[in-house]
This record gives sequence, C-alpha cells and structure tokens, in this order.
Amino acid sequence: MKDSNEILKEAVEVLRSGGVILYPTDTVWGIGCDATDPEAVEKVFKTKGREQGKALVLLASGLDMVGRYVKEIPEMAIQLVEVNDAPMTIIYPDARVAPEGTGADRHFLARNVVAEDGSVGIRIPLHKFSHDLAYRLGRPIVSTSANLSGGKTPVSYKDIPKEIVDAVDYAVPSYLGSESTGKASQILKVGLRGEIQIIRK
Repeated sequence: MKDSNEILKEAVEVLRSGGVILYPTDTVWGIGCDATDPEAVEKVFKTKGREQGKALVLLASGLDMVGRYVKEIPEMAIQLVEVNDAPMTIIYPDARVAPEGTGADRHFLARNVVAEDGSVGIRIPLHKFSHDLAYRLGRPIVSTSANLSGGKTPVSYKDIPKEIVDAVDYAVPSYLGSESTGKASQILKVGLRGEIQIIRK
C-alpha cells in the first residue's frame, strides 16, 4: 500500500503534465486538473460529458493562493475563511484569466473555469490530501464531482461510475477518501462591498 506522500507526488506529476485525476476532496470524490490549463479543463468536461461554458469549482491551498488568481479578495471573504469550520466555496467577483487566444499560463486561470460574469468559485479544503495536492502543485485545482453529467453525485469511491475511473489519467486509491464528508459544500457569493448571497446552504 502506497503512502499519501508517494501518491501526492504521482498525482502532482500527472496534473503538471496536463492530465486529469480522480481524487478525494473535503466533500465528495472529484475529477480534477490544473485550473490554469485550458486543454486539461476541456478533458474534464469530456470525461463528465458536461457541456462547456459551465463554471467549475476550484480548490486552493490558502488565501495567498486565492489572491494570486482573483483581482481582489473581499474583506468579508477573508473573515468567512478565518472562522470557517465546514466545507465552504466562495464565489469571488473578478478572476484573473488568461488573455484570449493564449494557452496555459500558470499566472492566470483558464478561461473555461470561470463564469460568464468573470467570477470564480474557490474552496480552501479542510482536508489534508486535497489541501496538500493544491499546495504541492502551487496553483488551484479543478474540483467537480466524479459523476457523469446529470448523474448522481457519488458519496463514496464505490459509487463512482466505471466510465469515470477508466477515463482519468490517474486515480487516487480509495483508502485516502475516508476524511471526505460525502456532502456538497455550502456556496456563498461575496461582493467587494461585503454583500453575501447564499447560492447553496
């Protein structure tokens, strides 16, 4: 049985090479890739059979990483992160996105992870493996549930469709998913003036 450090190293190598991974998050098992690589993001959409143009949730290792990929972090978002003790995704107003027509650039998010209004949903996971994965990669990771589009969200590894497992470039072993809650995160949209909109409780 491989230890988590060895698995983290292998998973990060796949992410850096533009691959798609199946991995446990603080909520449910997810499909992920480097959020700065538009071609890898396309692979995620194809793996799920999901239409392009739908915004994706990202995982970041901390507010310092969030700050590199959004133009401004609202003060209210900082306060929410500091007191948070459950999975919480915050939608930030202005993502830093790659200029039109450019390829992967680690300083900008891929255009196909952000919403039409330029906002982006990012969560700082309270889960060692997914947190360390983003930290070691050094940039945000796409996190979308490991189900086919329109299908039921898998609560545990055994619920993940075989088509998903077969389609990814790397699957984290199931025994590393024990810390996942099995429930989707709360989603809050936070404005620069402190406005809060609850998208999902």
